[in-house]
Amino acid sequence: MDIFAEAGGLRIAGLPLHPLLVHAVVVLTPLTALAVALAAAWPAARRRLGWAPQVAALIVAALVPVTVLAGQDLAAQLGYTPAILRHEALGLMLIPWTIALLVASVAVAAGERMLPRLRRSRPRAARAAATVITAAALITSVGTIVVTVLAGDAGARAVWGGV
Repeated sequence: MDIFAEAGGLRIAGLPLHPLLVHAVVVLTPLTALAVALAAAWPAARRRLGWAPQVAALIVAALVPVTVLAGQDLAAQLGYTPAILRHEALGLMLIPWTIALLVASVAVAAGERMLPRLRRSRPRAARAAATVITAAALITSVGTIVVTVLAGDAGARAVWGGV
């Protein structure tokens, strides 16, 4: 399938790109946030998940800005309404949350590798670092899910609110 820009904006096989990408964002983002939270809070899950949370967080952090750009392109074609502006604002808020989720997921993986050595030499510092990493991962996971739900709800209301 070709992705191309034409007079009608960014499209795949004649369909606007934003509604196609948004489905991936709405599914992958909360699943990724859940995986990061599980990896941070539950060592057995962290070992089972391996690098999946970090890879998924990288994909989501790349996919969200592309989806926002496609949405801005679509909004420019359709016209800006208050509902579309609210959806756009929430979509823009999702970008820093997904970047923070990526950073937190990398911190969880780094902690898995570095904290055992630190526990031997400085157990208090290791406990503090583990607490900070876990808290950061849980906060960014919850925040990312909340903003994803709010943006998705605003988008659905913008499209289907008058129906």
